[in-house]
Amino acid sequence: MITLDDQVRHQEIDGFGISTAFRRNELLKTLPEQTRREILDLWFDPVKGAGLTILRLGIGSAPAGSPYDDMVSIQPEDPGGPDAPPRYVWDGDDNSQLWVAKAAQEYGVKRFFAVAWSAPGYMKDNGDDKNGGRLKPEWRRAYADYLVQYTRFYRQEGIRITDLAFANEPDWTAPHPSMRFTPQEAAEFVKILGPLASGVRLVCCESLGWNEARAYIAAIAADPEARRWVKVFTGHGYGTPVDAPLPTRRPTWMSEWNPNGSTWNESWYDGTGSDGYTIASAVHDALTFANVSGYLYWLGASKGNTRALLRVDEETGTYRVSKRMWALAAYSRFIRPGAVRIGAAGAVPSLKVCAFRNRDGSRVVEVLNTGVAPRTWEDVDEPAEVYLTDATASLARVPILDGAVTFPPRGLTTIVLP
Repeated sequence: MITLDDQVRHQEIDGFGISTAFRRNELLKTLPEQTRREILDLWFDPVKGAGLTILRLGIGSAPAGSPYDDMVSIQPEDPGGPDAPPRYVWDGDDNSQLWVAKAAQEYGVKRFFAVAWSAPGYMKDNGDDKNGGRLKPEWRRAYADYLVQYTRFYRQEGIRITDLAFANEPDWTAPHPSMRFTPQEAAEFVKILGPLASGVRLVCCESLGWNEARAYIAAIAADPEARRWVKVFTGHGYGTPVDAPLPTRRPTWMSEWNPNGSTWNESWYDGTGSDGYTIASAVHDALTFANVSGYLYWLGASKGNTRALLRVDEETGTYRVSKRMWALAAYSRFIRPGAVRIGAAGAVPSLKVCAFRNRDGSRVVEVLNTGVAPRTWEDVDEPAEVYLTDATASLARVPILDGAVTFPPRGLTTIVLP
């Protein structure tokens, strides 16, 4: 039924994560302390929750007093031009992100990925941190210094920013903070930022869709100096699906996506495209078809009719957990940083199968039964551990009966082989 081949080695896994951008963590701060701890456990605890290992931070660009969904800048006012001494401001909070970063670090998270949605408006040709616009050429060095200073502020707080991106969706003009870069402009800026950002991996370029990342990779690959500095290539899953490898030998991350939808959805499988099954399938395809090393869901928590993993209710001080959360956790809890994807195949077309070998030698087999009939894998013996995620279970431990594991219809089964 399932065939594994340890001799076939694909990509190494960097980890799985979520974003904390756009001040959503302030929702958590409204909750009782015990409730906040429960949510942190769900995100980062590898026994109680998803065991996420990458935290994506948003570098602010807006002046103080901006609307709720903006992120406050570390240099909110023009210091007097690109060559004037910078006037940085650090509030020790960073739009409520710092305390979550420190909490994540206590759980063992080591990968902190900082992303700028835009430069401050005065550095751009449209004078606004929103609505696209481009970085003025004379401000390039000042913007690079600004990004590096952000990492220094975190370092002084005990958090090492390991990965840094200077643009988010540079191929899309958004009404919220956004900034355009052509692939060639991105390659030129990398050559300015790279030498300044010592000890930080540069990431490029957070394109709106996966296929759109190819143009940015090509521009950087064509420039030896730019190619020297970029260590991770990224793309999102909105414009085009994450279904094929990108043309690079560097690690690639699917660094932002959540499904569309106009209602809060806790279902495992309902055909809407915003259920847990959809996430399980998307993660599988990204790992197997696109060979991603990192998979980062968009928001860990939000409010209202959100497609975040959790929904927070400020008025009642409570939260709800979606099946999307458990779909991601079925992979992230068991496939740890440094794992390598190995050869795996299912004899039945309805089974989506992938497998990984962790650094400790354990193997993790993920099986998503896309069909309407149960399937059985025999000759699986204890001490293997089997976990089921579907409409009735959320990483529930299930027994191995007479050496056989049954894959329920539309269910995601995780098997850990020591």
